[in-house]
Amino acid sequence: MATKENGTDGKKPGRVIDGPTNPMVTPLLNDLYQFTMAYAYWKAGKQSARSVFDLYFRKNPFGGEYTIFAGLEECIKFLANFNLTDEEIDFVRDSLPGCEEAFCDYLRGLDCSDIEVYAISEGSVVFPKVPLLRIEGPVAVVQLLETPFLNLINYASLVATNAARHRFVAGKSKLLLEFGARRAQCFCFVYGNIEMEENVIFVGLLLCCYNYGSNVAAGKLFGIPLRGTHSHAFVSSFMSLDEIVDKALRSSDGKSTCEDFVTLVQTCLSKIQSSSSLCGIFSETNQSELAAFTSYALAFPSAFLALVDTYDVMKSGIPNFCAVSLALNELGYKAVGIRLDSGDLAYLSTEARQFFCAIERELNVPDFGKMIITASNDLNEETVDALNKQGHEVDAFGIGTNLVTCYAQAALGCVFKLVEINNQPRIKLSEDVTKVSIPCKKRTYRLFGKEGYPLVDIMTGENEPPPKVGERLLCRHPFNESKWAYVVPQRVEELLKCYWRGNADEAREELEPLKEIRNRCIKQLENMRPDHMRRLNPTPYKVSVSAKLYDFIHFLWLNEAPVGELH
Repeated sequence: MATKENGTDGKKPGRVIDGPTNPMVTPLLNDLYQFTMAYAYWKAGKQSARSVFDLYFRKNPFGGEYTIFAGLEECIKFLANFNLTDEEIDFVRDSLPGCEEAFCDYLRGLDCSDIEVYAISEGSVVFPKVPLLRIEGPVAVVQLLETPFLNLINYASLVATNAARHRFVAGKSKLLLEFGARRAQCFCFVYGNIEMEENVIFVGLLLCCYNYGSNVAAGKLFGIPLRGTHSHAFVSSFMSLDEIVDKALRSSDGKSTCEDFVTLVQTCLSKIQSSSSLCGIFSETNQSELAAFTSYALAFPSAFLALVDTYDVMKSGIPNFCAVSLALNELGYKAVGIRLDSGDLAYLSTEARQFFCAIERELNVPDFGKMIITASNDLNEETVDALNKQGHEVDAFGIGTNLVTCYAQAALGCVFKLVEINNQPRIKLSEDVTKVSIPCKKRTYRLFGKEGYPLVDIMTGENEPPPKVGERLLCRHPFNESKWAYVVPQRVEELLKCYWRGNADEAREELEPLKEIRNRCIKQLENMRPDHMRRLNPTPYKVSVSAKLYDFIHFLWLNEAPVGELH
């Protein structure tokens, strides 16, 4: 496995690097210009210049006002396994015009022993402009980390945020199931190598409280509870009840055996048809569908959940499901429920629930009305929200395409900017103020108010004194001089922690178990002010800089900006 649990020296259990990273993520997973810059740095003799880069994003995704940070562990594993093979170096040399052999020798000696990475804890709620990672080290090496880090964090954070938004709109009481493997653009990219301990898609599921997954590999690797029924193909593969050869089913307590479960199902269907309150809904059901349901129940009597929309939900699927469920009930089993994969989900779920409740009432079957109703069919935030507004009886949502592809937004847009080199702060200017970087090595804090909600994230210079509880502090917008406010924090949390310090034995944060990351994510989401979380017109969360850093940003801005001349 790529990581392992570790809890020595009285420390809380964490995970340390112990094996291969994703085989797809090598130093060659890079843009060519990272190698051209590394070569140019080397030619200029400044490849070892001590640099500081910030990795951050400029705008929250999906029209919201929060993002979930994910992908940190993969970045740390990449650092631990960073190495260019001779074959890779030969390819780089052939890709760089006029590349000297001495540069190839330089590449052979590269590792990340002189790199330091400070990061916000994985699973945290994060906001634009605030560094997710601060990477320090020789400039040529750090440049070779840019594309892999952006690749690993952009998608992982995007899909985690997407999952969180689906959870928020569905509500705490509903079950969420991941159905995305078949719709992901590339299976290998999304699910990774089976030796991996974590990968990007399941970060979203684990962090953001999806209850179940459908992928068996994920269940094995991450302990995600699995759910799965059958497809329409299974239902349509049956022609009649005569195809069922082994008709016997032992009761749930093992004390007796029903020798002809098929006949019992048919008897239960007749019982439903003879009910005065139920017979008007349907007449004759599809018998091939009944055969499929019966066969599936014989295979999984304690986990019977049927897809009921192959032919007609209310005229066939629901009555057939109920007949099989009643037969199972007579043998001591309890069916799980149904899945709806097409049609008017609000209407059909409501009608199905009424049918189940009528059976409970008419045939005196306790809890039959509480069958779980699962809905799928290309669900997204908007459709779940619309179902909530219409009113429905869905208990669980199976979300696939719109979760794993992040159909509503293709990318998060993280960037990787130089903010200091050889102790000299640097700034990137632009006519678009949103693209102006915040210079120098910084510390970042989250300030909390009296009600326990986070009020503002503030960046300060590295050597500034930290904010103190109960002390008034001026928080300034980095670029808008009219936006500023005083804050008296009731709690202060420093966000950036050291997760990598080369191969040194100095203290650094351990990679946490996924359960702790998940708990952090859930807790922080619950602790956000409701107006920041709402789907429509959410209130922007405030990100600020200290007064001293504000003055320095604008001093450096004026110092670096060229002065025009009017004629």
